[in-house]
Amino acid sequence: MKTLNAWLIAVLLVLPLPAFAQTYLLMAEEAGCAWCARWNEEISHIYPKTPEGQTAPLQRYDLHGETPNVTFTQKVRFTPTFILIKDDIEVGRIEGYPGEDFFWGLLTMMFERADIPLDNTG
Repeated sequence: MKTLNAWLIAVLLVLPLPAFAQTYLLMAEEAGCAWCARWNEEISHIYPKTPEGQTAPLQRYDLHGETPNVTFTQKVRFTPTFILIKDDIEVGRIEGYPGEDFFWGLLTMMFERADIPLDNTG
């Protein structure tokens, strides 16, 4: 039995560990952005409770501050810009805030195009 346990441990040590994708929604914002403020009023308190928020938690960064260490498909020029990040690579983007109803639809399409299933367990 001890030999079998030792063998199993040795096999488990050489097997590759599964890689877990880090997915999050990056929000570029700046001071004085009226559309950022509107998004904050209408969505920010709801977002973490949604399947989208569970799947891709929100991270914010100041457009004029330090740029996050991710690979963007293009430079971020507008605020707010919502960038779906998977393993430090941009896989989708919403530039501007089109209002609550359009935001959710565009966000859903972004997840679908990136082939990221939503976490519906929350």
